Amino acid sequence: MNKNEKFIITINRELGSGGRTVGRKLAEKLGVTFYDKWLINELKAKFNLTTEEVEEVKGSNNSWWRELLNAAVYMGHNMGEMGCVPHAPEEEYHIVTTNEMFTVETEIFNHLANESCIVAGRSGFYVFRNHPNHLSILIQASMPHRIERVMRKQNMTEEEARKTIEKVDKMRENYVNKYTGTSRYDTRNYDLVISADGKTEDEIVDLIMQYIG
Repeated sequence: MNKNEKFIITINRELGSGGRTVGRKLAEKLGVTFYDKWLINELKAKFNLTTEEVEEVKGSNNSWWRELLNAAVYMGHNMGEMGCVPHAPEEEYHIVTTNEMFTVETEIFNHLANESCIVAGRSGFYVFRNHPNHLSILIQASMPHRIERVMRKQNMTEEEARKTIEKVDKMRENYVNKYTGTSRYDTRNYDLVISADGKTEDEIVDLIMQYIG
């Protein structure tokens, strides 16, 4: 990946691995926008983007689309400052995935390709697989590491954390398998696979920066 040209970095991460924080910190270092699942859902829900409306957006001027994205990013930042941005499991298991949702999400991702950015999402690695300047990353962690983090971040018991992780893992894998025909755990889908065990988020960011060069 050439960071001096327009680029896309996609991050797929296991719940409790700290991947969302890594994505945000990496975006800050690179000076680009970080789009996580919450912001993508805000674009779909708050702005009521249906498949037909996204088609209209595709033919509209970029400034209109940029204003929409900026509004969502601004909203996300403000929610984060107020401590309202959801962490694990990031509301994902409350959402019924449909063919239309994947279509809309894909179209939104395609618009993000007009700028350099970092995208954290289940299908990002697949949508951007043919992008000429794309870096695909998977961040994993052992179950004890993930449970400890979810317990701490979400104030859950060990059993609650384990059940949440297992539920989200299954949901994400089913989603990816259904719409991409591959597994999110297939390392051939990624340029870089990192284990979060024994590393801070900042150390993982440094590893990625070293890889980018």
